[in-house]
Amino acid sequence: MQAFYSDHFVLPLPEGHRFPMQKYRMVREAVLAALPQVSFHEAPFTTDGVLALAHHPSYIARVSRGELSPAEQKTIGFPWSPEMVERSRRSAGATIAACRAALESGTAANLAGGTHHAYAGRGEGFCVFNDAAIAARLMQAERRARHVAIVDLDVHQGNGTASILAQDDSVFTLSLHAANNYPFTKECSDLDVALPDGLADAGYLDALRMALADMFARVSPDLIIYLAGADPHEGDRLGKLKLTLDGLAARDRMVLEQASRRGIPVALAMAGGYGRNIQDTVDVHVQTIAIAAEYSLHHSIASS
Repeated sequence: MQAFYSDHFVLPLPEGHRFPMQKYRMVREAVLAALPQVSFHEAPFTTDGVLALAHHPSYIARVSRGELSPAEQKTIGFPWSPEMVERSRRSAGATIAACRAALESGTAANLAGGTHHAYAGRGEGFCVFNDAAIAARLMQAERRARHVAIVDLDVHQGNGTASILAQDDSVFTLSLHAANNYPFTKECSDLDVALPDGLADAGYLDALRMALADMFARVSPDLIIYLAGADPHEGDRLGKLKLTLDGLAARDRMVLEQASRRGIPVALAMAGGYGRNIQDTVDVHVQTIAIAAEYSLHHSIASS
């Protein structure tokens, strides 16, 4: 399975910043050590023209030139820097590359990404450019996929994704998220499932099973972009749900099994993860990649 990384494009943050930037390096190093079947590739750069498939050209230009106001930077949660721009472009490029690879081999991953709070004309919630919306639109523009589904299992609603794709019937947006969590004003995805605080494995998996059944009753996508957030984990400081590591494994297997059964390629992005213990977050992400690699192997055997 191919995995695309951008952790060496480091976004400089002030001391004590709450965003766990180091998790991306830790995930890549752990996958490299534990999963020899995964091949690593540097995330490609995303051009203005490709970003414009989901974002206003004026916003792209202001981000690139460092013209975001202090208020806009505060809403994003990152101070502007050239490194922020580079990393954001590379993170989107990694999801694009993972989509192309998945369409060829069944499963592939971005070891970052899932920047689902970015709107067409603004960023927020640690998200500058919306990688899933950009990648979905580009796969369609390249005639690789006609219909795409974005399955967002980050603990926070994919508000930017829902907004960008609200009038686009060719991309189905599913968001399964904590009801009483950021963003506090939600957008309308094609299918939103809002979950109560403290929900544990069994209730979550029942909700996901019903949501996937509903989605597949309504659409037959050529590609799934799966945002596999680590933040539903019980140890996450921003999560409000109580999934165990085993519960998250069952979540990942459910998505990948449902897709595999229908012959649908899956491109994964890691999305959020803010564990009180950062190693918990890393363990969730590495487990997700290991499970995805199993399904990639199964696809390879079935295709040979």
